[in-house]
Amino acid sequence: MRAALSLALLSVTFLPGQTTVKDKPEDYPSHATAGPTSIGAEYLVHSIPTHSQTFLARDYLVVEVAVFPARNQPVEININSFTLRLNGKKEILYPDTPGTVAASLKYPDWEQPHPHTEVQAGAGNDSVILGRPPAVGRFPGDPNPRPAPPKSPSPGESAGIDRNEPQTPDEAVAQYSLPDGRIEKPVSGYLYFHFRGKTKSIKSLELVYEDQAGSVTLKLL
Repeated sequence: MRAALSLALLSVTFLPGQTTVKDKPEDYPSHATAGPTSIGAEYLVHSIPTHSQTFLARDYLVVEVAVFPARNQPVEININSFTLRLNGKKEILYPDTPGTVAASLKYPDWEQPHPHTEVQAGAGNDSVILGRPPAVGRFPGDPNPRPAPPKSPSPGESAGIDRNEPQTPDEAVAQYSLPDGRIEKPVSGYLYFHFRGKTKSIKSLELVYEDQAGSVTLKLL
């Protein structure tokens, strides 16, 4: 499993459920068209924004992706259609499933954890908490059991539905991930690419989307 991730909790403004799709692909910093399907994308570094807070996943690069199918031309979304290309073709990353990402966030003791320092700062209701590892089960009968990691939402559970705001990073990963499945209307969500290097080493970053209609490359950085 993945190494422990440093988490941060920030006050932001966002809508509940999956991420809110912008009006058109051109509203995203990066956008392109592959056959009848248009893609919009935004590089968020390590951030996982939700309705009222943002979680930070230190060991993942996070990309918000929006898929716009053409009218009367449904499209099948599969996270395996996406790859992340770093510094030209020197390194290719594939997205992890939401379940894998959620598990690594929820149970950081599955692998040797990073040293951490916990810091809290802020005033009133606005605060930032860095580096606090969650309590997890370590032995049979531990009062902190390990349930199966949450699953990503289906396309039918799109933004606009009043869902409970996630309270933990693993819940946020599942609830706001890009859904897999057949869509007829635009949807958006996050993809998570495991990356243990330093972001300063990334000189160029490209999201590649491939399907039966062809492939397109979106320059993120």
